[in-house]
Amino acid sequence: MLKIKQHTHQALQAGFSLLEILVTVIILGIGLLGLAGLQSIGLTYSQSASFRSMASMLAYSMLDSMRANRGEAGQGNYNFAIGAAKPAGSTIPEQDLIQWLNELALSLPAGTGAIDVDASNKVTITIQWDDSRGALPVQQLVVTTRL
Repeated sequence: MLKIKQHTHQALQAGFSLLEILVTVIILGIGLLGLAGLQSIGLTYSQSASFRSMASMLAYSMLDSMRANRGEAGQGNYNFAIGAAKPAGSTIPEQDLIQWLNELALSLPAGTGAIDVDASNKVTITIQWDDSRGALPVQQLVVTTRL
């Protein structure tokens, strides 16, 4: 009689292991999909952070050029608006601007910039780029300092 109970107990458990495996596979699949989503989001924010770092380096690069040519910068010869035509390139400030704008365009998607030097030598550099793969489509970095 004891053997019959064991045999009946085994018969009831025969399909249960297959159900356990199915539930395990479903849970594992959901977990892997979640990890893939996290990886994708991490890559997106990593790219956005890389663009922001590049914009910061390019802003400080232009500030270094302006400080090297402080007299011209103080006279407003580095002033440039977003969307304005590139300068001719006949003076040092114009050459610096052309080089900077080219670096912006090559380093950032749809990268462009603006520079404003006021009468008190306060410099405002604005860098703008398209970050449509990130959180917001258009990003701006604004750096303000004195010469």
